[in-house]
Amino acid sequence: MNKTASIATALAVAGTAALVPATAAAAHTPVTGGCAPARPGSGFYAGGRIASAPVTVPASACTTIAVSHIRDIHRPSDNCQTFLLAFVSPDGGDYTYSEPVQACSTTPRQRTVLARNVPDGTVFRVLYQVDYIEPEIQTVRFTVWR
Repeated sequence: MNKTASIATALAVAGTAALVPATAAAAHTPVTGGCAPARPGSGFYAGGRIASAPVTVPASACTTIAVSHIRDIHRPSDNCQTFLLAFVSPDGGDYTYSEPVQACSTTPRQRTVLARNVPDGTVFRVLYQVDYIEPEIQTVRFTVWR
């Protein structure tokens, strides 16, 4: 295999790995490695879900995306929600979605992992399932750890 073909193959494999991070099988596992918090604003509503504004994974030792501090602002005792991630394609194509994960914040330190092995620079949106739209659309506050 020539040098150009080897480089192209390596880039294709790396690009595919960036698009399909593994989702968390065991959702409530500890997160370590210097993950930084973010509170992204709302992006849009579609298909019964609200998506956050785009979030970028910073350069760090953190390789997971997790959520914590989950709270429905209209029903403060509700601290559980179903989340998933929409990964932005580097070429501007379709999103790649993770599997939905039920996440609860029974304590402030509890984080629920939504994806693992996420490379630095990955751009994604956090989506949550809307449980009600009347009398107002459900608004869930949460912290993203990336």
